[in-house]
Amino acid sequence: MVRRRDGAGGAAQVARHDWAVIPTLTAYLPSPSSNAIHIGPFQLRLYGLMIALGVWASVVVARRRWMARGGERPDIGTIAVWAVPAGLIGARLYHVITDWNDKYADHPIDALKIWHGGLGIPGGIALGAAGGIYVVRKHGWPLPTIMDVVAPALPLAQAIGRLGNWFNQELYGRPTHLPWALHITKGPAPGYYHPTFLYEALWNVALAVVLVKVDKKRVLAAGNLFWLYVVGYGLGRLWVEDLRIDYASRLFGLRVNEWTSGLAIVGGLIVIVVRQRRHRPDPMVVVGPNAQPSESTGTLEPTDS
Repeated sequence: MVRRRDGAGGAAQVARHDWAVIPTLTAYLPSPSSNAIHIGPFQLRLYGLMIALGVWASVVVARRRWMARGGERPDIGTIAVWAVPAGLIGARLYHVITDWNDKYADHPIDALKIWHGGLGIPGGIALGAAGGIYVVRKHGWPLPTIMDVVAPALPLAQAIGRLGNWFNQELYGRPTHLPWALHITKGPAPGYYHPTFLYEALWNVALAVVLVKVDKKRVLAAGNLFWLYVVGYGLGRLWVEDLRIDYASRLFGLRVNEWTSGLAIVGGLIVIVVRQRRHRPDPMVVVGPNAQPSESTGTLEPTDS
């Protein structure tokens, strides 16, 4: 055991692990003492609450952006009804499949315990996008415009959802002496670690801001703002994954999520370059009852009335 003096001059005992050296810190990020809110006999998991708040925030942002382009208020909600459940299923499937041998093979029922954490964002993006595309095609809405509308909303949702990892005391990085080190009190090695969940959340907020600013410049072909999000998220996830020390399946020495991030970056850049050559950027894409298809982008543009 080692002792650390606290701010009031007292002493606090913390466990010591061979590789998780406990530094003497005067400033650090505390971990929550509980990951749930108890209301009588009911228990509300804060992990799930953060995901729900993230979804709500993304719908609000996407709806405002869609209505600014002339879309109807209920449209984004209609898309979310399909895309959100599909995204959660995809995120869980990605996590379970990539960690099956070590986490679920002996206890398959644990794969259903989503409240314990375990969502793979790449799978959520993929299946959520598939669900959204289905609804958009069904209603005849312009897909490239919808992709631009939701692009900044997605990293915002992910940033809020990452706070759920803080309440669960999970997905932290290597030990660190930095003043923003995360104090982990649960698990096999209590100590101070890089708050990788926070790094990713801040990266996603910055990415959302950048996407909005790029969108205002109207330099990208319709739909490419979404692919810029894919590239930006891949870049952020790549360096965050390199800091994490939680168990993860590996392929040729790298975490599976690092390979996925690399593929997202390369694939997104290729799509952007190809689509930029084929479609000219629109000065402003507008949808609505007076809009007609644009031959250059396949989106809708207003007609004279």
